[in-house]
Amino acid sequence: MQFRTLIPISKTNNPIDYNSKVLSFGSCFAENMADKFDYFKFQNETNPFGILFNPVSIDKVIERTVREELFTEKDVFFYNERWHSFETHSDLSNADRQELLETLNKGIEVTNKQLKEATHIIITYGTSWIYRNIESNNIVANCHKVPQKQFSKELLSVDVIQKSIQNTIDLIQTLNPNISFIFTVSPVRHLKDGFTENQLSKSHLFTALQSNLKSEYFPSYEIMMDELRDYRFYAEDMLHPNQVAIDYIWQRFSENYISQDSVSTMQEVEEIQKSLRHRSFNPESEQHQKFLAKLQQKINLLKEKLPHIKF
Repeated sequence: MQFRTLIPISKTNNPIDYNSKVLSFGSCFAENMADKFDYFKFQNETNPFGILFNPVSIDKVIERTVREELFTEKDVFFYNERWHSFETHSDLSNADRQELLETLNKGIEVTNKQLKEATHIIITYGTSWIYRNIESNNIVANCHKVPQKQFSKELLSVDVIQKSIQNTIDLIQTLNPNISFIFTVSPVRHLKDGFTENQLSKSHLFTALQSNLKSEYFPSYEIMMDELRDYRFYAEDMLHPNQVAIDYIWQRFSENYISQDSVSTMQEVEEIQKSLRHRSFNPESEQHQKFLAKLQQKINLLKEKLPHIKF
């Protein structure tokens, strides 16, 4: 399939390679990119507190992590037979309060260490729309299906987003002054907010990010809107990029943010991945056993060069 490349992207001065450690926060598109890092066996961790969409919530959980402010009983609540935190995704929710607190606080411990060791951090913002809990007046990362009447919906101003982004950068740099930041805006359309409201939301994110151009900016949303300007590149819900679109956006990312020295390794990894997915009609045949032996030899040779790689 042919694509027309329209958007110029400057190559980074600090590319990602197989010795890099990448940490990602953000929307569901961050998970799509993480799947690619996983597939090609880069050292990569994503969304330790689950999918987060707005800049304030991402900033809040990073601040808690950097300052090692542990979750306590006042930070969780019981609803629909499970304990939740308004600061994290419902994937972390638990029927047992103590187990939830242990999971959240282990997340702080592990993520603090990852922030110190990471070479690159990728932050994907999804929306400027937020929900504020009326009782506490706090912005929540996830409503956990609590009745809508308990929240007010607001659009974050550009100024508030700018301050959140800068605070995120400043906090992380206190732990790791040499880390490289890559920001992007998710190409997922939040049409439940409305067509116009989605565009307004994304425009606030773009405008706020312009004040932080010292950091890298990867145009995920712009690629989806301009280079892949067709509904055939969306999933059935017409909101999320489909696999063809994800593959193309990853290709554009890797061309500009992955080191040239890593390209041959990526090709080796892909060959192994494809071979691992191969299903033989006769698994006991001599031919298939030779195939498996050769495959294992390739894996062993690669692991000699990069011991952290596991298949």
